[in-house]
Amino acid sequence: MVTTSQKLVISGYYGFRNSGDEAVLKSILTALEEESQRSNITIEPIVLSGDPESTTSMYGVRSVHRMKLKDVREAIKESDGLISGGGSLLQDATGLKSIPYYLGVIKLAQWLKKPTFIYAQGIGPVNRKIFNPMIRSVFKACKYVSVRDEQSADYLRGLGLQWNQIHVVPDPVMGLPLPELKSPEPSSNAQEITVGDQAVDLNAGDVIADKTSVHTKLPVVGVSVRFWESDRKELTAIAAGLKKLCSKKAVHLRFMPFHLPIDEQASRFVMEMLGDLGNKGSEVSITKDLTDPQLMLQEVSNCDVVIGMRLHSLIYAASQYVPPVGISYDPKIDQFMLRLDSETVGSTDALDGDKLAKTVANLLDQRSQWLKEHEESITELKQEARVPAQQIINYLGRKG
Repeated sequence: MVTTSQKLVISGYYGFRNSGDEAVLKSILTALEEESQRSNITIEPIVLSGDPESTTSMYGVRSVHRMKLKDVREAIKESDGLISGGGSLLQDATGLKSIPYYLGVIKLAQWLKKPTFIYAQGIGPVNRKIFNPMIRSVFKACKYVSVRDEQSADYLRGLGLQWNQIHVVPDPVMGLPLPELKSPEPSSNAQEITVGDQAVDLNAGDVIADKTSVHTKLPVVGVSVRFWESDRKELTAIAAGLKKLCSKKAVHLRFMPFHLPIDEQASRFVMEMLGDLGNKGSEVSITKDLTDPQLMLQEVSNCDVVIGMRLHSLIYAASQYVPPVGISYDPKIDQFMLRLDSETVGSTDALDGDKLAKTVANLLDQRSQWLKEHEESITELKQEARVPAQQIINYLGRKG
């Protein structure tokens, strides 16, 4: 059997120090590689990135700058197809530029007679009707369309796409593997831990005078926060809930900024409101400069529960069979929790700190029961996350 090589351009929100989107890219690359090994096709990815050097260094793939039109055009021209996804690329909640940009890249590939594939995207919110005909035109010309939730599928059906043109699949990050075990580097994954009211950098060689105050076997509660409400009421409520939790149970609060540097600022905002938890036996720490998605996945896998505002913090948790506690700032959070037959604990504009504390405490006490109820469905989601890669490889195989 002769092995053929196929170049695929991958378009998405990559190269911006956002662990969730980097996880999407890593998941797509991994799934394509694994599925191609089952066929006679070798995939050569070309990633459109905001930081091509970083993307090439992290993933060992060719990368071109996403905003250099000439380079993008040349990459697509020499390719055998284009993948757009995953993540929430086609939405106008954060600005007017995202939809025209991502549709423009897909349309460019279609003008160049290249097959285009939509990979597990979350569509919307699309608040401006002017974008609807643009999305309909581009998507109808795609060779394969997959979305990560029924709401996105319903939106596309409302634009005129047929039900059998759309695959509903899990977010690709559900299939992201843990990194291979290696000896830890002294400088990697630097962290701070709060002992009493003093922050200590464990990798800077600081000495902890009272080592008995450092509890190494506490339940670990991962916390992923972001800024959203202008008055920060959601972060204030989260801090109140965490303090209430620590008043009932000694835990290790592990803050995990997913989008640097802004999420680190949000994390420290909450950490400052927590004050001194040392007298309650709890600890507080934060990951530092962690952008490699698999290393962040490793962090999440070490948690007993994860509280998340970032969607991919919840997806990371579920993929590692860790109970997620979602706080909704966007319908995509609610949609993902529904796929787990769960609900969010609240929204950013209406979050009860006492309810948050109670929910987390219950999950810590009943983790084995949660796992029993969700293990089978999560395993199925992890398997289904590979479907888009399978479909794309199958198409390229038929084409070849």
